[in-house]
Amino acid sequence: MVALACLVPTLASARTIVVVPPGNRHAEQPAIPGASVRRTKAGKTSFDQKYEKIRDLLASDRKLMSKIKSTASAYGIDPIHIVGALVGEHTYNVDAYDRLQSYYVKAASYAGNSFRFAYDDESIADFVARPEFSRCGGDSYKLWNCREAVWEKSFRGRSVGGKSFPDNRFSAVFFQPFYAGQTFGLGQVNPLTALMLSDMVSRASGLAKLDANDAAAVYKAIMDPDMSLAFTAAAIRRSIDDYRSVAGMDISKNPGLTATLYNVGGSLSRARALAARNGGEGTVWPEENYYGWLINDKLDELKALL
Repeated sequence: MVALACLVPTLASARTIVVVPPGNRHAEQPAIPGASVRRTKAGKTSFDQKYEKIRDLLASDRKLMSKIKSTASAYGIDPIHIVGALVGEHTYNVDAYDRLQSYYVKAASYAGNSFRFAYDDESIADFVARPEFSRCGGDSYKLWNCREAVWEKSFRGRSVGGKSFPDNRFSAVFFQPFYAGQTFGLGQVNPLTALMLSDMVSRASGLAKLDANDAAAVYKAIMDPDMSLAFTAAAIRRSIDDYRSVAGMDISKNPGLTATLYNVGGSLSRARALAARNGGEGTVWPEENYYGWLINDKLDELKALL
């Protein structure tokens, strides 16, 4: 594996990089979305119980913790960032399995399944061959970010060439064939994110590059713990690099912020928006959401797991 100190050309190198202070900007936890509240209630559990379950899994499974540490090292990040992402996902989005082995079993249940990425019988390959996407290119991160931007501008909620498209996210329309909003595996990575990060993961972890035409291989990559942790680490590395290169801010000392970005996605566009807000006097700091707030609030307890 190749350690990755920084994978993005630094646009902010000409100016001073500001280190974002540790801790939460909000004194109290921001509101938790209703969907997360409803899912947790439907499961007859609580956020506290879910937090304790994933915390205890991490504390008891030394094999998993070893994987987390080695993966973090390969991507040049502190392992607390991976811990924070996993704890946030399993506290607010899904319930943790009791054992790492259960994640392998779940991944195996999808092996060989026949499905593809498509919408209304139009495959993703045919869709991105439309002329609107002709300007998109570069590595997998630039390519799929561009395609997502084109979707938002030219297709989302519109009728194009006599075909109507839903007013929904690109990932939900084309990349989640079972039901919208579904993510998978230990890190709860969605397929579009995995495709964006494919080149970075290939370089750092030596995994085969993903192909949107092979949906089964994409799902295997994000569900098998031996591979999925690499995508979790890559997503975190990417958010750190985006904020450093675009917004001139080092967020690597604030696990609550990297957890927030892991939760909401779109680190590149968010870094651009933050850079624009910092064009005047004073400094506008990035802020944690409810998910990242928990990680900073529990930071000492989570660090003890390492």
